[in-house]
Amino acid sequence: MNITVTAERLENDKVAATITVPAAEVDNYVAQAYKDIARRYQFQGFRRGRAPRPVIDGIVGREAILADATNDLLNDAQPIMLDELDLVPVERPDFGEDPALVVEHEDYVVTATITVPPTVELESDEPVSINMPPEEATEAEIDLQVNQLLAYQVTYEDVEEDRGAEVGDIITVDIANKEGADDLAGKNRTMALTADSLPEELVAGIEGMKKGETKEVTWERSHMHGDHEHVHNYVVEVTLNAIKQAVTPELNDELAKKSFGFDTVAELRDAVKEEIEEDKKRSLPNLKEDRVVEELGKRVADVELPEAYENQVFQELANEFLTSLQRQGMSLDMYLGARQIDTDAFLADLHKQAAERARQGLALDALAKIKGFVATLDDVREEFVKAGVENVEASMEEFRKDGRISAIRESIRRTKAVQWLVENANVTEVDEVAERNNAEASKETESEDAE
Repeated sequence: MNITVTAERLENDKVAATITVPAAEVDNYVAQAYKDIARRYQFQGFRRGRAPRPVIDGIVGREAILADATNDLLNDAQPIMLDELDLVPVERPDFGEDPALVVEHEDYVVTATITVPPTVELESDEPVSINMPPEEATEAEIDLQVNQLLAYQVTYEDVEEDRGAEVGDIITVDIANKEGADDLAGKNRTMALTADSLPEELVAGIEGMKKGETKEVTWERSHMHGDHEHVHNYVVEVTLNAIKQAVTPELNDELAKKSFGFDTVAELRDAVKEEIEEDKKRSLPNLKEDRVVEELGKRVADVELPEAYENQVFQELANEFLTSLQRQGMSLDMYLGARQIDTDAFLADLHKQAAERARQGLALDALAKIKGFVATLDDVREEFVKAGVENVEASMEEFRKDGRISAIRESIRRTKAVQWLVENANVTEVDEVAERNNAEASKETESEDAE
């Protein structure tokens, strides 16, 4: 199909595209519409597919035929228009509620309004500066990994001191469900007394209880369903059986051999070091990409995202997350329940992530434009080759007919922008684990001084 397309960028992130279809193409679509109707219906006195135009006009109506021809023409012209303009629309192009019908032997001219992502300006297009962990394993990283291994060897012993339960303690409790908290019920359950694993109201209720004490704890949760707020009540009876303390065994050569299969602690640490560095070979390139893109996103001033665009990115992010859960054999309800995350809070966080991803994508678009990065035909073809499709040219044509090639080009330009950021980034190596340990130690010192 041969068409001519011109475009003008309007306000509010819209593009007005004018399509001109030659008269010869119009005549082909009108002729095809008559053929389709003739094959679709049996007209009395004529074999199927053989009814002449005057008969079809008299029964179906000339305007209905032209409407079919116009609809087919616009459906075919739309992906070509997007391909020629190299646009990735936020929503389906709008040709108006009642576009003019084609007229035989005349060029057909129609204007479409296309909603597109907003354009943004970068505060700077200079290379970004980021911190990165070193490629080699640090002593702090090795210590962290070894301590995690030791955590599997931890045993819990009863605290003999006569005191109340404190936040952070490991406790053993009987929990009887009286209303709404069947998932918490159980005999002699061992758990950490923290809001990470228990409702904060239950933590507050248990705090201060002594061994052998029984107490009723109540709380409520509000959930929005549409425009209506629903309140759920929870009531449990808690008996504190014991307060326990974690006992971590001393790491020595004997434990290294007995529990981990290494003759000495030094051999264990060497193995951990090797494992960390192998993991870094896989993870650091992706981490670097994430960080340079995150830093670039900070160079975009606050931009009001069109609702349709934010929803589009949100849907992409949600699909990725659900696919990831499926690979782990987990449903969304299972995930939220295991982490005690409220559905509304989860969705709000996902919307926040989508807004940040959208901002970063727009920043990459801006950088690609400044640096002159383009997606050539060979670049597009290479994407299909990497995807492992059997017939590259046929797949490319299918994408082109569906109007999806522009999205491939956008992805290629963004990838080139990311590669430029990675190659030119100013990187400072930081032992982040040691830095975090120092920060936590400082907080503990400040807390002790305050007391």
